[in-house]
Amino acid sequence: MLKHLTLLIFALAFFTNCAKKESHNMNRLKDSDSPYLLQHKNNPVDWFPWGEEAFEKAKKENKPIFLSIGYSTCHWCHVMEHESFEDQQVAKLMNDNFVSVKVDREEMPEVDHLYMSVCQAMTGRGGWPLTIVMSPDKEPFFAGTYFPKTGRGNRPGMLELIPSLMNAWNNKQEDIRKTILQVNNYLKNANSTKPGSALSKATIKEAFGNFIDRYDSDFGGFGKSPKFPSPHNLLFLLRYHNEYKDPMAKTMVEKTLSKMRLGGIFDHIGFGFHRYSTDQEWFLPHFEKMLYDQAMISLAYLEAFELTKKQEYADITHEIFTYVLRDMTDSKGGFYSAEDADSEGEEGKFYVWTNSEINKILGPIEGKQFTDIFGFKEDGNFHDEATGQLVSNNIPYLKNEITEYGKTNNIDIRSLKTTLEKNRITLFKHREKRIHPLKDDKILTDWNGLMIAALANGGKILKESKYINAAEKSANFILDNLKDDNGRLYKRYRNGSTGLQPHIDDYAFLIWGLLNLYETNFDSYYLKSAIELSEIMVSDFLDKENGGFFIGPENGEKLIIRSKDSYDGAIPSGNAVAAMNCIRLSKFTGDTKWKEISQNTFLAFSEGINRVPSAHSFMLTSFLFDLENPKEIVVVANEINSETISLARKIQDTYNPHSVIVLKDMSNSAELDKIAPWTSSHDTIDDQVTFYICENFSCKRPTTDIDIAIKYLQ
Repeated sequence: MLKHLTLLIFALAFFTNCAKKESHNMNRLKDSDSPYLLQHKNNPVDWFPWGEEAFEKAKKENKPIFLSIGYSTCHWCHVMEHESFEDQQVAKLMNDNFVSVKVDREEMPEVDHLYMSVCQAMTGRGGWPLTIVMSPDKEPFFAGTYFPKTGRGNRPGMLELIPSLMNAWNNKQEDIRKTILQVNNYLKNANSTKPGSALSKATIKEAFGNFIDRYDSDFGGFGKSPKFPSPHNLLFLLRYHNEYKDPMAKTMVEKTLSKMRLGGIFDHIGFGFHRYSTDQEWFLPHFEKMLYDQAMISLAYLEAFELTKKQEYADITHEIFTYVLRDMTDSKGGFYSAEDADSEGEEGKFYVWTNSEINKILGPIEGKQFTDIFGFKEDGNFHDEATGQLVSNNIPYLKNEITEYGKTNNIDIRSLKTTLEKNRITLFKHREKRIHPLKDDKILTDWNGLMIAALANGGKILKESKYINAAEKSANFILDNLKDDNGRLYKRYRNGSTGLQPHIDDYAFLIWGLLNLYETNFDSYYLKSAIELSEIMVSDFLDKENGGFFIGPENGEKLIIRSKDSYDGAIPSGNAVAAMNCIRLSKFTGDTKWKEISQNTFLAFSEGINRVPSAHSFMLTSFLFDLENPKEIVVVANEINSETISLARKIQDTYNPHSVIVLKDMSNSAELDKIAPWTSSHDTIDDQVTFYICENFSCKRPTTDIDIAIKYLQ
């Protein structure tokens, strides 16, 4: 008994000492709520989170700041951490010479945008991890991205870079001040937007021409490699086709959507899209999965389904939503941010297979069928990016549609699809037993807004109540948990903790989601919430002098310059979405101030838009909404019930993206009359559901005939 007690005491002491040692070795990031910062809490680098403590220390000790910006699912961020930040020799150099600061780009987009623009200006390229060396006053004088421990080719390593930078800091301050002055002047010029010449139909036509020039007629998408889905470009082309009837616009979208679904960028076992393809054929992805990609890509497939009525686009949307609701949804309703590319220290390990694995799991006959269809090879079907060597694993992808395989091999298509789905589920269950990639479980307001927008549209278009319910649950979670007492948004929720300064994307994307949700469930609470948030967005972010919206709020983080941005990246710019929201609000409310704000936003960025139209596709989608006679649709009923909703859905089944729809319940119209006073005189005819189809608030003769109402729209 005494022996067992002694062993127990020894074990407790051992684990306590281990815990103390681990705690002692942790740096200041251990108290962060960011999964990305927490990944670095055990680095020997003495990391600080972004904040006054770091900047005060740098000033006091006259040390430069080493700023490293990344995100939790970034593969090359993991590589640089392993090679450099976990290395004792590098860490000692950093700790002796710098005050080192870590930033999660997803939590501090204004900081990321500012310093990424510096990196692109200084080096001609950008990416993550982003490496900036700057003065204690946040003024950068060196920029780069990934750096290994020791130099490779023309890329210096940290062991060479740090002594060189410190030599400059100690002996070449005059040169550093010149560089800082040049950078500051560049930032001021780059962010000083003044109203330019108005956008026009010619700008839209030029953007379309840009896309034709870059279109890959073999594999869809634009350019060669790498290829990003960039679904906002596809939304622009769908709406361009709808307005100007150019068949090439639809062809480019359909080819791209089809080829993306066939490629390895799509997860054929568990569904959802990886972030981008490293090659021209959508085959070899970087394997991280981002919430914003699932939202934006599903919006593109939904609009393609609305326009073409091709069931394959609806099916793909169902697959994306299956992934999001299964793997990326918190029990409280919010959506998680991302899943990592890496597991067990290898990128893509979770997602790839050997032939022998498949044959062992599915059996030799169905295994061979599966490997034939999904492009497997005995010695692997892709090469390692770093070494160029063939990897023994396989990425599932489809060279051709499954129907073609069935016809070639004389197999009944329905039976083949049933077998493949059965085998997919078997492989999915097997894959679930593997070590999963890290899930970044922070809930971001902006990305949740995008997912709400997508699910609301999905529920409306696909007539699936579970998608509407998921959109409502997320919207309610954000509105209940990520607002302060003054109604202003917070950026992030994680582990019961809410915080961080919001940015324009948080307001713009959430408002987008709420407006889509209103047009799906017709609950005026969501329309009212969208208007309230829009008022705050204008108050806190609008450039009252020159138009457009700043990235950060008026009382937010003080940086060298208050940035504005109009370019689309992986997702649309906050300004473009804000402009679209304001146009829609002008149609919902009848208040012309919203239209004026959107027009001033177009003017604020018109110089850059006219210079590179296709880089502003969502801004042009917003402009197109305003340009081509958008419709206001009012459905009036004595009460809202399933029949009323069904009639409204028939109106919405017509692809008419440049419209807003209001459902007025005569038994409870007080709230709507306040929000949209222009609808106060709209009434039912003979107590029947009545349709008003209006343009610039001038309505055609009201009708109770749904077919006539649809004809008015067309």
